[in-house]
Amino acid sequence: MLEVFINGFTAVVALGIPVWYIAKNSKHKKRARKKLAQATERGMIEPISLHPVIDLSNCIQTGACVPACPEGEILGIVDGAAALVAPTKCIGHGACEAACPVEAISLVFGTEKRGVELPFVKQTFETNVDGVYIAGELGGMGLIRNAVTQGREAVDYIHDSLAKRDPKVHDLAIVGAGPAGIAASLQAQKRGLNFVTLDQDDIGGTVLSYPRQKLVMTQPMDIPQYGKVKFREIIKEDLLGLWQEVIDKTGLEVRTHEKVESIERTNGFFTVRSGSHEHLAKRVLLAIGRRGTPRKLDVPGEKSSKVAYRLLEPEQYANKRVMVVGGGDSAVEAALALSKQRGTQVTLSYRKNAFSRIKEKNEQQIEHAIESGRVHALFESNIAEIRREQVTLMMDDKKYGLANDYVLIFVGGVLPTAFLQKIGISIEKKFGVR
Repeated sequence: MLEVFINGFTAVVALGIPVWYIAKNSKHKKRARKKLAQATERGMIEPISLHPVIDLSNCIQTGACVPACPEGEILGIVDGAAALVAPTKCIGHGACEAACPVEAISLVFGTEKRGVELPFVKQTFETNVDGVYIAGELGGMGLIRNAVTQGREAVDYIHDSLAKRDPKVHDLAIVGAGPAGIAASLQAQKRGLNFVTLDQDDIGGTVLSYPRQKLVMTQPMDIPQYGKVKFREIIKEDLLGLWQEVIDKTGLEVRTHEKVESIERTNGFFTVRSGSHEHLAKRVLLAIGRRGTPRKLDVPGEKSSKVAYRLLEPEQYANKRVMVVGGGDSAVEAALALSKQRGTQVTLSYRKNAFSRIKEKNEQQIEHAIESGRVHALFESNIAEIRREQVTLMMDDKKYGLANDYVLIFVGGVLPTAFLQKIGISIEKKFGVR
């Protein structure tokens, strides 16, 4: 009797597991189709950075890529294959590529419709200029963990390329002290290279320009000479504190506030010139930010002192009338921070009819701020002129004047093309292919 019961129970379980799996899988597929339909309806189908492309001929529908993404269900199974169901929310972690058991996923920049300009970089991180390398944000890797990894790997390639050493010349000059530059410097220290690290500002790179208390997204990472760091979210101040702790622990030296003005090959070496010094090096690693130069609107009055391109202290705008220009995460986060200040009137001007490239949390928060009246959003609007006490907007082919004290512009940045081309580095446009 007991044997019959056990056999029956085993049979029920054996039948139940496939039924449960099929039901769960079907539910996930329905949710994926719904998310893709919503993204398509809202025009949110163009990825904003590094993102996966699926080879449908190789995809075997295991679904391993779906839970691998730390940002949630960015990928899903649609019509029998993996698909990017929330394209604008993808930030290029790359975990999906690693999780695919048949290598059907590749990470690419740009799409068929929207090209992305990037400097030419080989798999070894070397550019078309022999001896000059690029790692991190400049090469398209904005995610901190990815930038740290690239900085470390680039130095390994550089170390292996050095046949002879000259004590009078640096083995390596690292330009930039953001995540990629710091990681590269630490790896150079670990590999025993004679190097110098320069930054035009201070330690931290692009993070320095973030508003106070801004939440920074990343992934657990391994920092050379320091160890593993496991946080996934960290505020700006804590991240800068981490970099300083790393520097204090390792004794790393960084020449801050030394802006590199030119890099030229001289007698087989590179001369790296700043405003006050010249450094000779066999190799150069560029770990500078991609968006160091803010994109301008090129409208009358933009050179006014009331115009800024970053927000560091929201409190200084208390009781002021502030216009934020842009529709990306930086613009939305600035508007949200300003809306929390006492008496601040915040207007958000965006040239499109809806937000299409912002993180889900930002989207929820800005929609609530607009509904509650804390932020006044003007979609399909463009600034035509900036005056001392007002701005002129173009909407529906008509001009409107709006009282204003300050204008904060967040419409992206300009790739330092002139600087790169002066070195001899080629710029290419990526359209969704490797």
